[in-house]
Amino acid sequence: MTKRLEGKVALVTGAGTGIGAATAECFAREGATVVLCGRRQGPLDEVVARIKAFGGRAEAVSCDVSDEAGFTQAIEAAAERHGSLDILVNNAMAFTWNAIEATSTEEWHANFATSVDGTFWGTRAAMKLMKARGGSIVNLSSICGLLGTPYMAGYSAAKAAIINFSRAAAAEGAAQGIRVNVVIPAVVETPGTAGMLTDPEARRKTEALIPMKRVGQPDELAKAILFLASDEASYITGAALPVDGGRTAVLTTALE
Repeated sequence: MTKRLEGKVALVTGAGTGIGAATAECFAREGATVVLCGRRQGPLDEVVARIKAFGGRAEAVSCDVSDEAGFTQAIEAAAERHGSLDILVNNAMAFTWNAIEATSTEEWHANFATSVDGTFWGTRAAMKLMKARGGSIVNLSSICGLLGTPYMAGYSAAKAAIINFSRAAAAEGAAQGIRVNVVIPAVVETPGTAGMLTDPEARRKTEALIPMKRVGQPDELAKAILFLASDEASYITGAALPVDGGRTAVLTTALE
């Protein structure tokens, strides 16, 4: 069977752990040359080593997606090194946790610097590079962008913005063969959620709200991202796909 991303060059942000790392490995197994971006070199190098161990092609690039010039340059340099950029996954995120009345303006803006600004800068740079031959951009939102989440107003607003920004980008890019889609995770077992999920009672309460009665795994999100990035989704653009165990399909799961 032909690998679904053979000959493609993909760049994945937030690729050192969690969903980003799983996506980078998934892409490499499907034949892509993967550029892993993140702020910490160590975790990126570990993922690259795992990819190379099974014969995949990957490199690590340390960059902060909230740095407009640095992130843009990293994307452009990757495309120059590898001859193209076919896929961009904007996965990097950051958030603050606080009640609205206690949230400072600085904390509010911090939610947007990585999630929204980084997604905008990455998408803008990628669209310029992809307009001659087309490409696929997959942006990561969150269930928090669909449902109100107490004490996470800034993060929820930022993740909601990504969904509608991506629709606008899809409308603009369609004529050049550039597809832009969104994957919407709920709770996924990653280092970022470890503090909550290692507590048995917190995990039980979280899973009770999910119709499938379990949290997601990074590779399950990676497979959805792979589908939208691949040519199998050639007629899909502007879509926002929940990958959440059914969480957004129900008003309540109190009745068993």
